[in-house]
Amino acid sequence: MTDLPTDVTEQAERLTRLAREVVDDAEADAYRTERDEILAEYDYTARIRNDETGDVLVCHPVEWVDDGVIRPERVDDIDRGVEIRLSGPGDPDEWAEIDAANRAVVEAVTEAHGETHGANAELLADFMGNHYAKPISEATPDEIQEFRDDYVRRNAWPTAEQRSVLDQSIRLTVEEAGGRAPDA
Repeated sequence: MTDLPTDVTEQAERLTRLAREVVDDAEADAYRTERDEILAEYDYTARIRNDETGDVLVCHPVEWVDDGVIRPERVDDIDRGVEIRLSGPGDPDEWAEIDAANRAVVEAVTEAHGETHGANAELLADFMGNHYAKPISEATPDEIQEFRDDYVRRNAWPTAEQRSVLDQSIRLTVEEAGGRAPDA
């Protein structure tokens, strides 16, 4: 079992995502520094692993590392490490839970902002659940662009009113989900 509390893991993920989304290098460095300081309190460090399905944040004990390289002989219990997918598809085994959470966001957007924004929120929920098996809150800028530029044009038949407010709907939906709203 990992030595990292869940809230520390979530904070490390949030700061890593923020660092990846900003365009200012100094701001990105500040987010990574804050993440590293939080993890250091637990004698952990982080790195990004790129694999065939996307990027993964890997948090692990510093004692596993020598000269910036993880030494397998130092890994006493792999369960102490934490891996968080940052890009690519989510876990399809958790699809029902993800879909339920995304549908709750759709309901909240519809209730707070009306049927048109709710209909667009539903399109985004369908896209994130079916194409990435991810909650709306974890949508990356690239995924939002794919949704806006490809999915909506090819797979959905939004009304003229829906199309006219699509960017606003995306922002409202991602914010309602607790994610970082993309720049329109």
